[in-house]
Amino acid sequence: MASKNAGLAGLLGGEDSNILSTGNNEIDKKIADGIPLGSLTLIEGENDTGKSVLTQQIIWGAMKQGLCVDLFSTEMTAKSFLSQMESMSLDVSDYFAWGYVRLFHLHMVGFKWSKEEMKGILERIVHHIRSSPAQVIIIDSLTMFTEYTAQDSILTFLTNCKNLVDQGKTILITLHTYAFEEDTLIRIRSICDAHLSMKKALIGDKYVMVMEVVKVRGARKTTGNLVSFEVHPGYGMKIIPISMAKV
Repeated sequence: MASKNAGLAGLLGGEDSNILSTGNNEIDKKIADGIPLGSLTLIEGENDTGKSVLTQQIIWGAMKQGLCVDLFSTEMTAKSFLSQMESMSLDVSDYFAWGYVRLFHLHMVGFKWSKEEMKGILERIVHHIRSSPAQVIIIDSLTMFTEYTAQDSILTFLTNCKNLVDQGKTILITLHTYAFEEDTLIRIRSICDAHLSMKKALIGDKYVMVMEVVKVRGARKTTGNLVSFEVHPGYGMKIIPISMAKV
């Protein structure tokens, strides 16, 4: 797998071996040139604030760098994932076919969850991440687990993820802010190496998505940056000047 990745990276012209690029230079500049590899990143926000859009952009960046990605999704099927990526002009169908990006659909219709079963699933996800050849892992989103999982189990899961990034994995987790108690959120944020907060802002009579870089440990550039964007079908993410937006 290492030689396979090296070959792909060379073919696609990957640049910084220590940074996970989003594949969008303007966004990378706001995230200290990109997300550090070997880090645990939290992408937090309410509904429809661009969390999944950002993770899809990051998947594209990973593909262009020759990295392999495992995506755990509670909402998308393989068909909807590929369709959404294509609608953003980020066609990863070839990468998907060759196994460079794999999707694991976590929501099963008709299955009755319980706290015991959910705890077991979190443990199996950790085991999968540990044994997977993928360097980048995305969990979109952690929110589904909150209804069936005790706070301690969630925090244990994140601590296990932190141990895995110390072993070289790069893990990104999205969650809905409303689904967690403030005390739990504070602890989750402290565990993570990077924290990106997604919001909506009003520009004129329409809303755009705004990403705030709250922290990036080890960043080479100052964080606290804001970037606002829209998503246009057939084009993808379009950056909007933040001076025009009211959060």
